[in-house]
Amino acid sequence: MTIERKIREHLHEEAETIECPPAISKRIEQSYSHYLQRKRSEITMKKRLIGGMVAAAILIPTAVFAAPVVIDMLTRSPITSEQVKLDEAGKATLEKLYRAIPETKSFEIINASYLGDPNDSTKKVQLSIVLQEKGGTGKKITLHTNGNTDEIQDLTQENWEPKEKPLITLPDQEIKGKVDQLIDKLYGNIKDYEVAMEQMDNPDQKTFILNYTKKGSEGFEGGGYQVFVQGNSISLSPVAPEPNTEVEGYFSLNGKPDYTADNFLNDEKLFALLKMSPTELKEELAKGKTVVEIAAAKNISKQQVMDVITKTQAEGQLQDGKNKVTISDELLKQMMKAVEPKVVWVIEHKTETEWK
Repeated sequence: MTIERKIREHLHEEAETIECPPAISKRIEQSYSHYLQRKRSEITMKKRLIGGMVAAAILIPTAVFAAPVVIDMLTRSPITSEQVKLDEAGKATLEKLYRAIPETKSFEIINASYLGDPNDSTKKVQLSIVLQEKGGTGKKITLHTNGNTDEIQDLTQENWEPKEKPLITLPDQEIKGKVDQLIDKLYGNIKDYEVAMEQMDNPDQKTFILNYTKKGSEGFEGGGYQVFVQGNSISLSPVAPEPNTEVEGYFSLNGKPDYTADNFLNDEKLFALLKMSPTELKEELAKGKTVVEIAAAKNISKQQVMDVITKTQAEGQLQDGKNKVTISDELLKQMMKAVEPKVVWVIEHKTETEWK
């Protein structure tokens, strides 16, 4: 996620009790979207930090913005600790955790649930497990895994440091050391990666983001890990290797490629629809045309363009790449609808106008 999936879960849990005025919601969404776009220009993060409009909408603190459009698409069904242990993916996930962090064998499963298609309970997108030291206080682990495999999509480790000296109060190098240790326990080969650590612009709570990328690779092209450190917790997500895009910089932001636009437009199905190569599309856009205008010249409607891009983006949000999950038509349509506004901005954008 990934971080995105984790936040979606928290949003889902809090949605019924949170109501945010539309004006505030819009301002927060725009502000945070701009922040992420700026960071992506500085560090080549491409698809991971903001996967189109959906990620921009859900990467908001849960106490402020509930993003009900996205929340309504998936339902979370609670399961018991015994059901987790009998479930194939659940059992494999626990075994992986116990091997990496043996002390968690004595932890209790205090919460577990499946995130899935509301129209078909057999289609499990994600399994979540929360474990805590016996007694209800102290060390805690939250896992989010693929609903059909033991692949850990993200993990949050909380309260591993004493309350009087929480993690975030430690020197930067010590924080990095704690994160290194966690990654090495779970995945190994930490020496193969280099890390960029920076403090996020969060006036309410000190927060660090650490991006681990394969040595010798550009950005996350070789895979890596994305980590958020806040309070007394570490939130870790592995990042799958990103394929090299044939073309970057369809549009620019502050003189640098805008990877949000590249994310939408580097779409093989779009190129097939337009009967153009990525380079040809970039050349036409450079002349001041919009994607919609380029399509219209080929008797292709705006709706056709939108359908292609939103479907690709929606499937990317609901699938995890390696382990395909069957998605109902209704769920896919809802996700496509949620992505649509951001897609419209991209396909109607002209290079000579200010990029939003």
